[in-house]
Amino acid sequence: MLLMNIRYILFLCLLVCGFTASAQYNAKRELRAAWIATVANIDWPSQKGLTSQQQQAEFVAILDHLKSIGMNAVIVQVRPVADALYPSSFEPWSEYLSGTQGQHPEPYYNPLTFMIEQARLRGLEFHAWFNPYRASMKADFVHAAGHPVTLHPEWFLRYGGKMYYDPGHPEAREFVLQSIMETVKHYDLDAVHFDDYFYPYRVANEEFPDSCSYADYGKSRFEHKDDWRRDNVDFFVKELAGRIRKEKPHVKFGISPFGVWRNIEKDSLGSNTRAGVTNYDDLYADVLKWLKEGWIDYVTPQLYWQIGFEKAEYKTLVDWWSKNAFGKHVYIGQGAYRVGEKGWENPEEINNQIAYNRSVAGIQGSMYFSTKTFMQNKSGINDKVKRLYPHHALVPVMSWMKGQPVYAPQLDTIAGTPASGLKLAWKDAQNSATSYYIIYRYKGAAPGGLDDPTNIVAIVPRQPAAVQTWMDTKAERRTIYTYVITAADRLHNESEGGSAYTVKTKGRKGKIRSVTAR
Repeated sequence: MLLMNIRYILFLCLLVCGFTASAQYNAKRELRAAWIATVANIDWPSQKGLTSQQQQAEFVAILDHLKSIGMNAVIVQVRPVADALYPSSFEPWSEYLSGTQGQHPEPYYNPLTFMIEQARLRGLEFHAWFNPYRASMKADFVHAAGHPVTLHPEWFLRYGGKMYYDPGHPEAREFVLQSIMETVKHYDLDAVHFDDYFYPYRVANEEFPDSCSYADYGKSRFEHKDDWRRDNVDFFVKELAGRIRKEKPHVKFGISPFGVWRNIEKDSLGSNTRAGVTNYDDLYADVLKWLKEGWIDYVTPQLYWQIGFEKAEYKTLVDWWSKNAFGKHVYIGQGAYRVGEKGWENPEEINNQIAYNRSVAGIQGSMYFSTKTFMQNKSGINDKVKRLYPHHALVPVMSWMKGQPVYAPQLDTIAGTPASGLKLAWKDAQNSATSYYIIYRYKGAAPGGLDDPTNIVAIVPRQPAAVQTWMDTKAERRTIYTYVITAADRLHNESEGGSAYTVKTKGRKGKIRSVTAR
């Protein structure tokens, strides 16, 4: 056993067996996320009425699997239809847990607290996914007693056999804003996330029934109802962004819109596409404005079309979004669920899409819909994704979000052998806002730079303990390795480097003999 203190960064050189690694893509930072949909039990829980233990076991299995194929973030739907996967002061428990809206899991637990804790243990960012307006999935949906739809029916509209909060009703909007902010205030979220559902997708031969709201709240200000509808959504997005930043400045706000903002035939700023639906004209979501005004931190356009699709070509849209991000992050929404289907017969389609993303400046990663595709290993997608992600990657840093000072840890002890596992133990530097640690391993007696992710062997979440530990179970004998430990805050800002130490070992088991600072 060996004791020593290092101010900023730790280098350990150990005589152990050889290590080789190859990398197809060597960017150190890239978002790799998967959506976990709860509505209609798409991804989790697998069915209604599971016991709490069954729900928890399923969720842990999902996280372990996503982590094993290279993901570093999850987007979990926590408010699917004006209900909640947590105890809410505003809306009832989701029916997708127990089978009955308003009934908590048995035995009682808080799914959101559990999910966040489990994501933290695995070093996964947790984005809480909210559907702002949808209140039912079908006409005969049975709401819980005391649901807002029964207490305030004037807030709701029925359209296409579903119920929605009226985006144009000020009281309804405020209620939804407060319900989301309740979660921001009381839970350790990394991000608030919306998908593409603002005003609902058009239903043939049916007009969205908001004429009364328009007469009461919009007609005096907007000649055209469409402009009023867009203003309603603009207000909602801007207001929520401001409240999140005031309450918790480190919480990100991201939106995953339909893949086409506007077609160029309608707007010279639009994309060279001929999509039958667009955000601006049909969903009343002016995503370009939200990016330009800085109301959202990232955008994830749902580009679920294949490369070469005539009406909405994948590469064309990747290029368009990358050029219209106004400095915010762009993560592409990947249609993983489509692998093997019509238009996606090419077994390399998803890999070709990611390769193209990586060739375009301004694309910082991907989100995949949805987790079920990976759990079922549809069309062998897991091996395809593992090829894309052979090495760890850190979540990209958002330069406009202020991080906290982080300092590399102080080594406490080194113990063990390659045969039993080499255990590193360290202490946090004082006043360091550490969220997790990055452990680098280099071949040879000299450390390399910190920019090459092929050298990252582990990302270790900070534990509530005085001494942090990590066990290298893959180190082997008769080769020199150099270990480097850095720290990162919750916004993924990484500490700098420091001194180096060479460790000599002896014997076939590689026992530690001496250490020399240099």
